[in-house]
Amino acid sequence: MIKGSSKKLPKFSSVGELVNFFEKHDLGEYWDQMPEAEFDIEIKKRKHTFTIDEDIAIKLTEIARSKRVPAEELVNLWLKEKISEVG
Repeated sequence: MIKGSSKKLPKFSSVGELVNFFEKHDLGEYWDQMPEAEFDIEIKKRKHTFTIDEDIAIKLTEIARSKRVPAEELVNLWLKEKISEVG
């Protein structure tokens, strides 16, 4: 897009109007009129991956399915319980 060739952005009385407008129009045509946004992101959780034996994974998946919970949730619950016993 050529600098200074953006269209004039209309005024909106609600966020809904703005959303509806950009569902039908190209944001790039109004880019020069968009305000800069700054924000901080704080990542509080990290995920770690561990390998487990296939037989354990199969049994774990069966147990999780029978309890109607994701296998990851079940693993985390069991590990927390075991760690609290040791710690």
